[in-house]
Amino acid sequence: MSLSDKMAANMDFSAFSKAKDLHKRLWFTLIALIVFRFGTYVPFPGINPNVLNEFFSSHQGGLIGMFNAFTGGALSRMSIFALNIMPYISASIIVQLGASVLPFLMALRKEGEAGFRKIHQYTRMLTILITVVQAYFMALALERGGAVIMSSPHLFELSTIVSLLGGTMFVVWLGEQITARGVGNGTSLIIMVGIVANIPSAFVRVLEDGRAGALSTFVVLGVMALVIAVVAIVVCVERAQRRIIIQYPKRQMGGRLMQGVSSHLPLKINPTGVMPPIFASALLALPVGIAQYFAQNSTSDFWSKTALLLTPGQWVYTLTFGVLIIFFTFFYTGIQQNPKETAENLKQQGGFVAGIRPGENTARYLDYVMTRLTVLGAIYLATLCILPEFIIAALNVPFFLGGTTVLIVVSVILETFSQIQSHLIAYQYEGLIKKAKLRGKL
Repeated sequence: MSLSDKMAANMDFSAFSKAKDLHKRLWFTLIALIVFRFGTYVPFPGINPNVLNEFFSSHQGGLIGMFNAFTGGALSRMSIFALNIMPYISASIIVQLGASVLPFLMALRKEGEAGFRKIHQYTRMLTILITVVQAYFMALALERGGAVIMSSPHLFELSTIVSLLGGTMFVVWLGEQITARGVGNGTSLIIMVGIVANIPSAFVRVLEDGRAGALSTFVVLGVMALVIAVVAIVVCVERAQRRIIIQYPKRQMGGRLMQGVSSHLPLKINPTGVMPPIFASALLALPVGIAQYFAQNSTSDFWSKTALLLTPGQWVYTLTFGVLIIFFTFFYTGIQQNPKETAENLKQQGGFVAGIRPGENTARYLDYVMTRLTVLGAIYLATLCILPEFIIAALNVPFFLGGTTVLIVVSVILETFSQIQSHLIAYQYEGLIKKAKLRGKL
């Protein structure tokens, strides 16, 4: 075990009360998430709430129910956060795909921090464009609802675009602030909070259906067991690692001969976390939305059948969703991990994998291991996100209890606690250094 592993295993949580910087980060994260939840209850003007409630009570399932889950109910309330952070995720997908193809974006990625800032700026600009387009089509859809709007069409379209654009960019800014000044990934935490806010009502709905006889007791217990099993699987796989032993030879440092030591390079089975399902959901929303729009405004049976096949629970939607998850798992892993760079760093530090020559051979070996782990991770993510959806659709239970939502919640919680643990380990390091200096003075 490395020193950090030993310190994590012997974590002294009494040090938490002394970690003032961690307290500030946790309070900032909590306040930011509370602000986000308040924003999901602020509606944009010109909406008739009674008609809106009737519409969403009859459209709880399907694509609308899925995105309502990701927005924490903001979509059903038509709040200024109705689009949540999904336009930013869609823009990130487009920019990251472009960075693998377009020469000028590839050049920016090689410029380091300055290049990443420019890429981030392009992502924000594209987010604004996507938000404006989605807000406009949402306004058109609400206008066709008749009694839903209570103002003139042009004024309603303008107010909807301005409200949703302001709300979306505020959520993007809030997520960035959580990442920089809080604990955890701000984007993932915002999506997780939206899902968690609706899980209690989903459980209550299942229990009420069981009491009313709509669901049998066996089905209710089966749903609860399924959720527990998915949580256990996610925890086991997300914590699993493939550890590659790294050897460091004897070295001469000053006048002393340092003995050779061994360490390990941890490779996770699923290094991408929850991003592939989120990316796949955001990207799949575009063709699904187009099909449903033309199905409502066209007499052709083609669009109606296409919209039906692209409904969650149907085989076309499920197959496309699984393929996108597998694609983004490989794509995101390729962005995050570079075997050649890792092998070069090990060579510069004097480390090597036992039985493997440093340099190019090590890079090929690491690429081989990462590819096998990525295959397992992609199958795990696709299976976990797809199989429960069939059961959810067959039993007509809330989407909040599906594999995708449980995966997002559990993974984000694990990631956040890992960051908290990292802060505590860093604080323990500082305490050890201070004690060593004090003993040296004495």
